[in-house]
Amino acid sequence: MKREALFDNAKLILIFLVVFGHMVQPTTDGSREMYTIYTWIYTFHMPAFIFLAGFFAKASGNKDYIINLAKKLILPYIIFQFVFTAYFLFIGKDDWLNAPFYPHWSLWFLFSLFCWHILLILFSKISPWIGIAAAVAIGVIVGYADSIDQTFSLSRTFVFFPFFLAGYWLTKDHVKKWRSAVPRAASLVFMIALGVIIALAPEFNSDWLLGSKSYATMGAIELGGLIRFGVYLIGALMTMSVLAWIPNKHFSFTPLGGQTLYVYLLHGFIVQLFRQYGWVEINSVLDFTVYFVLCGFIVYLLSTSTIRTLTQPLIEGRSALLRKQFTNMNDSNRYRTN
Repeated sequence: MKREALFDNAKLILIFLVVFGHMVQPTTDGSREMYTIYTWIYTFHMPAFIFLAGFFAKASGNKDYIINLAKKLILPYIIFQFVFTAYFLFIGKDDWLNAPFYPHWSLWFLFSLFCWHILLILFSKISPWIGIAAAVAIGVIVGYADSIDQTFSLSRTFVFFPFFLAGYWLTKDHVKKWRSAVPRAASLVFMIALGVIIALAPEFNSDWLLGSKSYATMGAIELGGLIRFGVYLIGALMTMSVLAWIPNKHFSFTPLGGQTLYVYLLHGFIVQLFRQYGWVEINSVLDFTVYFVLCGFIVYLLSTSTIRTLTQPLIEGRSALLRKQFTNMNDSNRYRTN
């Protein structure tokens, strides 16, 4: 599919919010303002990110397709599972020893993304509305099963799959309709209203937005299904609202939206270091601005060709950028020699 500025801008903004949310999470306990910002971000940043992943997904079920998926997603998952284990041990993090089937921190996304593509092979053969309704029903039901948790990222796989499936079925025309005058105005009102509600209402357990725990674990087994359905509605409306306001214009930074996998996998090394040593403190607008800019710099840094060249063998299982770099160096040396 031809790259469009709207979607690259959206992915870039969303990956920035992922990094920013992970960076400031420790500050949410002691600050109502940071709790509000963090919770507001988490109502949509992963649903929207997953929606876009589904938007560009294919539903091919042939052997080569599955093998390529495994190379692209499962191989880096295994590699980074061990890399993070070693890194957490190095920085003195207590929960450094994770079994391969229990994803470290943000690595759940890789395993779930692989599963979503596999599930899509089946669900693409079902009517869109029936399939999405079934996916939502499954996402609600799994919350009642204590055995479905973070192991193999099963809970998040089922809970977030409706957003991936919706992204697969919706088209550019659907997204364009959200960006017309009336929906945009309504979406702005909704986003502001939700922020005000989060700020004024009693604190809400953010675990409901993560999709990784059972209702019993979160202490709401009776109302768990209803709460999760409400979270689905908020996630869907916020995804539509945010995409309605993403600029559809090519900026100098727009191409960075095509490198989000690198940022997603690598930002944990920086964020976890900051969190482990308690370097994240936000007590003023200036502090907030500093960390906001810092997260933007992290996204830029991890998207650069230098970082991608060095880490491509780990992330993509190939070294095309490294070979290209050596070729360019050899060509440059031959040119100077001649």
